[in-house]
Amino acid sequence: MAGLCVGVLALQGAFREHGDALTRLGATVREVRQLKDLDGLDAIVLPGGESTVMGKLLQEWSMLEPLRQRILAGMPVYGSCAGLILLCTDVEGSDQPRLGVLDATVRRNAFGRQVDSFETDLTLPDLGAEPVHAVFIRAPVLTRVGPDVRVLAQVGSQAVAVRQNNVLGTSFHPELTDDPRLHQYFLTMCS
Repeated sequence: MAGLCVGVLALQGAFREHGDALTRLGATVREVRQLKDLDGLDAIVLPGGESTVMGKLLQEWSMLEPLRQRILAGMPVYGSCAGLILLCTDVEGSDQPRLGVLDATVRRNAFGRQVDSFETDLTLPDLGAEPVHAVFIRAPVLTRVGPDVRVLAQVGSQAVAVRQNNVLGTSFHPELTDDPRLHQYFLTMCS
């Protein structure tokens, strides 16, 4: 994946871990903190953290709409946990600022509070036969997905990994494991 310049939204949250994972796979990584940092990016990752805070900062710093337009124009985006929330068109019980580029409804903290965080192995056929070890921390779930959204993985009947064209989202944190397959899959979407 040499030659790809991938931005990682670095306003708050687990951005360093995503950057490290992408760098190990050969991507050039740029931390995105202001509008000018979006210039020249091939793709962007929205990390876990606090979706409300990230959305407000994107709005306050005039980055929300320019980023939305780039994604709608085809720039690949991957959102994990809070990043997934930012991508969705609807957030249950909230009118928080969001990009709204993924035709889905999300429920925040769907598995409970921090103390209810857990790890599990998921079947994710797009990444191969071996299960993906997934870390869920105050994780969201998708309660509705649109007709163009493909569910990649579930916990029970709850969608926790999805793709809609150039938009990839997970409820879990692959950046907190040593398994590079999800980041590799995202980079493949970029080429």
